[in-house]
Amino acid sequence: MVGDVGESLQARYSPGGVCFGCGPANELGLRIGSFPEGEEVVARFQPQKHHEAFAGVLNGGIIGALLDCHSNWTAAWALMRRAAADRPPCTVTAEFHVRLLRPTPTAAPVELRARAVEVQDDRAVVEATLQAGGKICATCRGTFVAVSPGHPAYHRW
Repeated sequence: MVGDVGESLQARYSPGGVCFGCGPANELGLRIGSFPEGEEVVARFQPQKHHEAFAGVLNGGIIGALLDCHSNWTAAWALMRRAAADRPPCTVTAEFHVRLLRPTPTAAPVELRARAVEVQDDRAVVEATLQAGGKICATCRGTFVAVSPGHPAYHRW
């Protein structure tokens, strides 16, 4: 297992999820696990050699997938809390922007931290960072929306 899925949001609410970035049931995926810590949601991920763009540096597309999925679950968690619901709504990415600030080394785990900065009834704006070795290597800001019946992603978790 690449990621730590223990009692993550993904393992608790979407154990059969097959998303490449966060699906616990996708054996070939990244399988990140997102854990609420106060107002933030945190994940740790150990990159593997096959995630590299070149020797010792994490691929930018993998960075984008990590930030997208982690931010999406942060939005779902925030919407669940706002609605005082017992399960998060199924959310999808409406838009996200990743800024790569420096090369991300793959020798040690990376840490993802995200928080919802705007929450409405059916959407949340999330800001996130990816850190390695105590330095922020990438940032993300995105909008994630809850989907309704009829949307292809509805009931995916």
